[in-house]
Amino acid sequence: MRAGRASRTVLAVFVGTQLGMILATLDGTIVATALPTISRDLGHSAQRSWVITGYMLGQVATMPLYGKLGDLYGRKRIYLFALGVFTLGSVLCGSAATLGQLVGFRLLQGIGAGGIGTLAMAIVADIVPARQLGRWLGYQGALFGVASLIGPLTGGFFVDQLSWRWAFYVNLPLAAVSIVLVVTKLHLPYRRVRHSLDVAGAALLTGALALVIVLAAIGGQQVAWLSPEVVTLGSGAVLLGVACWFRERRAREPVLPPRVLARRVVRVAGGLNLTSGALFAAGVFFLPVFFQQVAGASPTESGLFLVPFMFTIALTTLIAGRRVEHTGRYRVWPIVGSAVALVGVGLLASLTVGTPVVVAAGFGAVLGVGIGFIMQTSLLALQNGVEQRDLGVATSTALLGRILGVTLGAALASAVLESGIGGAGLGDVSAYAGAIHSVFLAAVPVAIVTVVLAWRLPEHELRTQSGYDADEALVALQLSADTGLG
Repeated sequence: MRAGRASRTVLAVFVGTQLGMILATLDGTIVATALPTISRDLGHSAQRSWVITGYMLGQVATMPLYGKLGDLYGRKRIYLFALGVFTLGSVLCGSAATLGQLVGFRLLQGIGAGGIGTLAMAIVADIVPARQLGRWLGYQGALFGVASLIGPLTGGFFVDQLSWRWAFYVNLPLAAVSIVLVVTKLHLPYRRVRHSLDVAGAALLTGALALVIVLAAIGGQQVAWLSPEVVTLGSGAVLLGVACWFRERRAREPVLPPRVLARRVVRVAGGLNLTSGALFAAGVFFLPVFFQQVAGASPTESGLFLVPFMFTIALTTLIAGRRVEHTGRYRVWPIVGSAVALVGVGLLASLTVGTPVVVAAGFGAVLGVGIGFIMQTSLLALQNGVEQRDLGVATSTALLGRILGVTLGAALASAVLESGIGGAGLGDVSAYAGAIHSVFLAAVPVAIVTVVLAWRLPEHELRTQSGYDADEALVALQLSADTGLG
């Protein structure tokens, strides 16, 4: 009876935290569809892309900090704080009167989103033994895939049927459900670590990440890649990164502890999330370019042709998670996945003007299979391979690598696309076909690096208990809300 009640509690906590994760994922893509309408309502501006970039900037820059704060002060309270900031940002975004206000509020929203995904997955790892974690990470990966797919569709629906402002207001009831479930069902033993946060290290790391995101946003699009602006941003990011590294080696409680990066499983899993994120960007952003500009599909048809790519990601994360729970072995899945992903990008690099859309969608599905096998199993390996006190930092490192992979991958692929198109007009199908070929050909080396990293991923025996000892785990799964732990 008690085990059944505990299982229901784990499910309730998972639903609560993943609702928050879905919101953060949706808001990374939902605005893309609504952006033209937003620009018409709030005023046309060459800076409207910052509505998207501002969100990513806030999210990426704060992820490592949230991971460390969760380790120091308890993940439940930090998760609720992050979700509160995100919800406040959503309300303000929906009520924005100017484009400048919307960009600022999107930055605030992103600052909240930076903690939601990181802490959600760390919380699940707190209460679920690593042997069973693969199944739950599979569920999470499937939700991520679905949320990434329906984001643009949801944005289009709100624009057509209601108002673009509802793309932000819709977050409120879902956030409320998440807050209620986490407050009432999650009772983790509270461990206050008696150390002060390394503010200097946090500032240096946040600054370096912020410069990387800005560089990716403007490089090759608003300014040339070799422009003084890009050189300055890149140099600043490197200098801040180096300064952060030296600072972290001396800090009493570093934001990114060297002991964590010293573990090979962290370095390799972080690299796998970086490269698989870049491969994900190639599929989700540039398959639609082929469908629409080369094959002549409508935006709606393009979205439907993208379904096989997203569906196979969701399906294979579930398959891999189930098999890991059954066998206790995870290393084989990134190895197989990286090989399949390499085949997938190779097939996509063969696309031509005459390639049927159904065939292109099938090639995308092959890439999706590979990505699905890689992402969540590499995260599982990382969470299983670190100490409980570093779980938040390690999780944020992997997810940060994934988002940076998507961001930088999309930016570099866009530069390749623009270079391939050159001065060709929108109707020049052959120019777009050649450019898309170049984009996926450029992804082949990334897939090869992914294969190498997968072979270097160490395999450790999966823990059969959660990160807490038996007595603490029992407390963590109690249904009674009067424990006051948190």
